[in-house]
Amino acid sequence: MTAPHDVPTMAELVEAVREWIEHDVLTATDGRLKFHALVAAGMLATIERELVLGPQQAVDHAARLARLGCTDDAELAGRIRAGDLDERYAEVLDALRASVADKLAVANPRYGG
Repeated sequence: MTAPHDVPTMAELVEAVREWIEHDVLTATDGRLKFHALVAAGMLATIERELVLGPQQAVDHAARLARLGCTDDAELAGRIRAGDLDERYAEVLDALRASVADKLAVANPRYGG
């Protein structure tokens, strides 16, 4: 994070809370509270990954859209529905696969292959 904010960064704060949940809360609870703490730790891990990976993924996604002549996902979907990109099927498929891989890298890297 840059000015005007100082350390700890947003990512460091999220990491600290996740680690506290994983090391202190999860080990000292059971049942419903333990389950909810586990879910919370998972959410924080997702936020951490998005903070780290998200900015570059946004740049990469915009570049993929631009190569297809689109400015956003809605335009891409409309052009696919209209058949405007049928001749570029392989390129569209590659772009969509890359977008899904990026989403999985944040949401659940175990599914990203």
